[in-house]
Amino acid sequence: MTRESTDTDAESAEWDPEEMDLEDLREEIQGIDRDIVELIARRTYVADSIAQVKEARGLPTTDEKQEERVMERAGENAEHFDVDSNLVKAIFRLLIELNKVEQRNTR
Repeated sequence: MTRESTDTDAESAEWDPEEMDLEDLREEIQGIDRDIVELIARRTYVADSIAQVKEARGLPTTDEKQEERVMERAGENAEHFDVDSNLVKAIFRLLIELNKVEQRNTR
């Protein structure tokens, strides 16, 4: 039993535990985990490009207003998908901090 992912999955998923196959569900989790890592890699690549632009323009590594906008979007997206906002924001805070460390190390 595999499902195609859509924007409404988190809102409309109603699975019957009697019909679930544990191995199929674990395979789906593996695919989702791979997708998450791919998205982190894409985000990191774009953040690295931003760092290069900042360096070329002599801009500081940290942009607190932009970080606030990212965190606000993270919270809004968490609410949209009915996911714990604090958890999502913690993940994004970690991503932001890792990108800033990388930017500092490459300057």
